[in-house]
Amino acid sequence: MANGASLRGAEKNVQDWINLVCGVLLFISPWALRFTGDLAAARTAWVGGIVIGVMAIAALVQFFEWEEWVTLVVGLAVAASPWVLGFAAVHYALAACVVLGLIVALASVTEIWSIHNTTAIAGR
Repeated sequence: MANGASLRGAEKNVQDWINLVCGVLLFISPWALRFTGDLAAARTAWVGGIVIGVMAIAALVQFFEWEEWVTLVVGLAVAASPWVLGFAAVHYALAACVVLGLIVALASVTEIWSIHNTTAIAGR
């Protein structure tokens, strides 16, 4: 597939569903965990949640590998954001960003690995 399109079957998109759920949870976390008062933490959760959710929906509709790479980078950025943006003292925001960011990154890595592993095996 020269354009990187759908290298997997519809049954192999569990990681995209995980990312979608994590994106939604990240987006609502400032309200649910009551850290809307810290704008850096809240904005990180909102923007990260939107980007992760949009990439997950895009991958569910029409899969391209670059979507997983974007989601991986955003997941890692969200996980690192409490220290980079200085809201590590906001414990609920720290927990939400680190846990959900790492889950997203892990789901994306497993999907990228799966694509390349399947491609390598199929090429034999």
